[in-house]
Amino acid sequence: MAEPDPERAEHPETDADRRRRRAQFLRELNEARALRDRVQPRKARAARMRQQMRMRTFRW
Repeated sequence: MAEPDPERAEHPETDADRRRRRAQFLRELNEARALRDRVQPRKARAARMRQQMRMRTFRW
């Protein structure tokens, strides 16, 4: 297991820092998905169709 970083122990992460990191992660994730969709359009279309079917058959 990794040793805890002494600098982090002194300065706990704030909500704003966490939200900023999460927003950055989500931006990169969306960018990666868009790139994959452009590179593999057939797989992307099939994935969209599967997602639509999943949503159609979902029960509340």
